[in-house]
Amino acid sequence: MANLLRSFTTALTHPEHGWKTTHFWGPVANWGLVGAAVYDATYNGPEKIDLPMTGTMIVYSGTFLRFFWAVIPRNPLGIACHTFNILAQSNQIRRAAEYKIETSPNGKEEVADFAVKAGAAGLGLAALIGSSGRMIAKMSAPTMPSFVQNMGTSPVGPMTVFFWAPASKWLLSANNLVDLEKPTDKMSMSNQIALTVTGVIWTRYSFVITPINYNLASVNAVLGVSSGYHLWRKLKNDYMGVKAAAVDTKK
Repeated sequence: MANLLRSFTTALTHPEHGWKTTHFWGPVANWGLVGAAVYDATYNGPEKIDLPMTGTMIVYSGTFLRFFWAVIPRNPLGIACHTFNILAQSNQIRRAAEYKIETSPNGKEEVADFAVKAGAAGLGLAALIGSSGRMIAKMSAPTMPSFVQNMGTSPVGPMTVFFWAPASKWLLSANNLVDLEKPTDKMSMSNQIALTVTGVIWTRYSFVITPINYNLASVNAVLGVSSGYHLWRKLKNDYMGVKAAAVDTKK
């Protein structure tokens, strides 16, 4: 027991990835997404679940599992976080699918369409990951043009997880940006809080890992701003608006 406690204390106070570093707080911020999914599953009804966003979360966590394994320093806290997040978000998809089938006339068709799209995305991602090694070797061949060779040998090139992990996070940002006026009653406040905090912390985290990832920094800056905007809308419309209406009623 004493050895276990000593190991925990040593890891927690480590100068490179202890609690005083972004290597610790980056993955911890991601645990907010897991906490949001668990909170929503416990306290919120399935009608508030955004299926496209939840599906994107699963793709996002799938790519970041590989990211946290490959990044230097390797991050077990991040690996555990995204494993749990895949499970939590999958449960949310199950709840939303059951709700749509039970309450919507076209619920079965909507769920089937979503399943086909999700399956296609999963197969495409798996094929890309499986062929990445061969593609890098071909792109790096001496017979290729120099710009293709540079893409093949780049540590953040298009055939590496350091490219596709930020790409999956751009999907989260796209979900926020595509409809800036989406109804706030369909949003999860806990989810928007988690995305805002993640965006802010990860903007910094992107500069302290190896390799440094400017694409990852950019997407997190956009994610933090867009999620913060929706969080402000949620608070304004669903909470401040309710209080204002209550005051007017009393008058």
